[in-house]
Amino acid sequence: MRAQLGRVDAVLIQAVIAAALSFAHLHDLASAAGQDGWKAWAYPVSVDLLMVAAWRRLRSGRDKAAAWCWFLVALTASLGANIATAGLLDLADVPDWLRILVAGWPALAFLGGTLLAHTAKETPAAEDVPETAPVPEPKPEPTPPAAPVPAALVEHARKVADAHRTRTGSPIDPDTLRARLGVPAPLAAQIAAQLT
Repeated sequence: MRAQLGRVDAVLIQAVIAAALSFAHLHDLASAAGQDGWKAWAYPVSVDLLMVAAWRRLRSGRDKAAAWCWFLVALTASLGANIATAGLLDLADVPDWLRILVAGWPALAFLGGTLLAHTAKETPAAEDVPETAPVPEPKPEPTPPAAPVPAALVEHARKVADAHRTRTGSPIDPDTLRARLGVPAPLAAQIAAQLT
């Protein structure tokens, strides 16, 4: 457990350092492109928030294509600022095309964040459905047989569940197991069923 905490601490420290440096580069680029004061500080926040929203969507297992698209957009913005401020760009004379990209970023980030946050399928309101329309009977769809879970994964999950029980005094639930293992929800439920 101590070794795992050491790895987590090292990863966390690296993430904080990388985020701080990237934040500074984005701020400097936005400031050089004419976005002064609070606006220069808002740019790195919007890039980082878009990246986090996309990463969360990737981890949830839903709509991965859109999540990868917006993650790459945010990563490109961050990486582009890092490279541009590394001496490849004269920050005293920012080209017009870059000023346009920086000025257009808030709308792009808003669009990406909104699409990532609100992708639930909309159902028609009751008043939108005609009264004479027949209501179809729901038919249960056959569920495909679940693939067997590898024994090594079940054994690892058992160790995670035991550590959770030791720490909290209660059994691990499928959502916590899914988060700890980084697996989709159906697989976590299948593994949890094998742990009992």
